Formats: sequence, structure tokens, C-alpha cells
Amino acid sequence: MMRPSLHARIAQARSERDDRRRRRQRLTITRRDGVRVMVNDRWLIGFCSNDYLGLSQHFAVVGALQDEAAHSGAGGVSSHLVCGHLAVHEALERELADWLEAPAALVFSSGWLGNLAVVQSLLGEDDLCVQDRLNHASLIDAARLSGCALRRYPHNDAQGALRQLRAQADGAAMIATDGVFSMDGDIAPLRDLAVVAHVQRAMLYVDDAHGIGVVGPDGRGSVAEARLTTEQAPLQLATLGKALGSFGAAVIGDADYIAHLAETARPYLYTTALPAAQAAASLAAVKLARREHWRREKLAELVLRFRSGALQHGFELRDSDTPIQPLVCGTAAHALAMADALRGEGILTTAIRPPTVPENTARLRITLSALHTPADIDALLGALVRARDETRRRVGSAP
Repeated sequence: MMRPSLHARIAQARSERDDRRRRRQRLTITRRDGVRVMVNDRWLIGFCSNDYLGLSQHFAVVGALQDEAAHSGAGGVSSHLVCGHLAVHEALERELADWLEAPAALVFSSGWLGNLAVVQSLLGEDDLCVQDRLNHASLIDAARLSGCALRRYPHNDAQGALRQLRAQADGAAMIATDGVFSMDGDIAPLRDLAVVAHVQRAMLYVDDAHGIGVVGPDGRGSVAEARLTTEQAPLQLATLGKALGSFGAAVIGDADYIAHLAETARPYLYTTALPAAQAAASLAAVKLARREHWRREKLAELVLRFRSGALQHGFELRDSDTPIQPLVCGTAAHALAMADALRGEGILTTAIRPPTVPENTARLRITLSALHTPADIDALLGALVRARDETRRRVGSAP
């Protein structure tokens, strides 16, 4: 019996992706200046970053990183439980817990690790994790690696979550959901899910990667927007590399759960701590996000300007009031053609295709930043109209 060739296998898979216009290729950015990026010696207006509040290049954030690097070095040195946990990590955790009005927080090197830590440390083979069908891949992988039963419910369907929980009444249970969905920009029905979790004695866990800093009172995220307490939503995940413009993540919530994660979670115990310089940058960003409310106010105005203009020009939009404004094109070919046409107009967007999104929903994932200007939004809208007209001639019906 001959073992299959891995080279042949990946060549076949690549050929299939080519046939379906799903080949993924990296784009090299040579310079960044606010929302402008340089690609192949040409400046483009970027509408695909997660830097929603425009903090990633803020002088205070960059200055904090440089100052801490001068004292602590560039790396994380060791895991938190060996000698990698420094005072700046402690300060960042306190600041996050205070901001989100929770008892405790625990910093991780990435949101992916945070999600793995929560699900794997709390659930096992006899347990159940119920998830929204459009959840981030890290939540899905976390449940699979924990060994628990994974059941998925239709998008934003709290009754669907209830049915899945009722179908398996034994063992511990968790409802895990994105707060703001990364590809659609809509917000989970957290109050309804909290009721379901309470009735079914399940824990509600919210990955609020795209909500923290952007939605809710004082930018405290979708959990705060839903007016849920730590008792109702015991744990939530905040990434530091999106609206906060830095890198890493933190799990925030119930003190007993946080202590359990710190003592048992493999993605926390067995990896190098977040570099102190990066933690200092995140701490500076959190302080800015807490006090500079004008960033969220401006972002909301830009979202309204874009949505009003897009609807006026006949584009169909998803139900999103967040900086994530997807424009569904249908086929991968159509989405790629739109993205290419926009780049020709000096606009950088990304064509998102299956399997990242469901079949026949390939899209432009347009994201806005507080650093954009009204003129940038108007330029985007004009370019979208011209791109639509061009792609109508090239690949068929418009989005």
C-alpha cells in the first residue's frame, strides 16, 4: 500500500482553489501613514484595516512601546508563570478590568490563544459548547480541541441555541458567540442568549474582538451595550490589536474563572508572555480609548455617511451600524473584480471569499476608521459606483 504524496495532495488542493477563484495571496505593504498605505510604490486609501479608532500609530501608543522596550527589551523572555509576568502586564490587566467593570482580567499573546484557553480549560469530553454558525474560527477550533460536543445554531438565533442545549442536557454547557461578527458587522442578541444560558444553567462567553473600544457605553463593548453583568456573561474576550491598535488579547470577567485560567489553561501556561513593550502600548491605547470619546463619535458619523450614500446609490447593505460594512457580491470572481477595480481608483479593500464566508456570499469587507475623513468616504462611494458599472460589463449583475 502506497502512502499518498503530500506534495500531490496540496497541488491538487491548490488547483481546486484556483478553479474556484479562492487562491489566497499576501499583499505587501511597504509604508503606512494613517489610513494611507503604499503598495507597489503607490499610495492607496485603506478600507480594510481593523484599526477602528486609529490608535495603532498614535504617538502616545508608539512612545509607550519604545519607552518600555528601552527598559524591558523587545521580547517576552518566558511564560507568565516562570518569570515573564511583569508589572506592566499587571497594570494592563487592572486597567482593562476597571474599564469593563469586571473583577479580573488575564492577558494573552493573541485572541486565538484566549479563546482556546477559555473553552479548553472549562469544558471536556462530557460537556457541550453551543455556538453561532458564523463564529470566528478560533472558537470553533477551541471546542473541537477541548473534546466537548460542538453544536451550532443559525446565526443570531437564540431559540436555536436553546434547542441545541435542550438536546443534550447532561454535562457542563457553554454558549460561545462573537459579540460583533467580523464578516457581517452585526451584533449578537446577547440579552436573549443570556436568558437562554440562565434557564439552561449554561455559561455565556462572548468573543468581543470587534466590539471592544467601538460599541457600548464608553466603548466598553457589546456586553456593556446589552447591559449584562459579570453574573450574566461571566467571561468575555477583548483583543488588543483591533480598535486598540496594539497586539495581544485579554479575557475579562469572573475572578474565579480568571484564576482557574491562570493556573490551568495550556495556551497561557506553555507560551511566552506578551512582550512588556507591547503591553505598555496596549495600556496607553486603553487609556486613550477610555477618554477620547470623539473617536467613537466620529466613527459613528462616518458609518452613517457611508451607509446613507451607499443606499442612495442602490447598494444593498447588511444590518450593521459598526465600522464593518460588508458589500456582498455573490461570486468570488465578482468580489475580486470589484476589489481590482477599486484599487485602480486608489482604494484598497479586500475580497473575502469562502470558506471564510458562506457559499455565494463573497464580499468586499469594507472597514472604517476614525482617521478617515468625509472626503475619504465620498471617494470610496464614487469608486464603488464606477467599480459596479465596470464589473457589470465584465462579470454580470452588480451586488
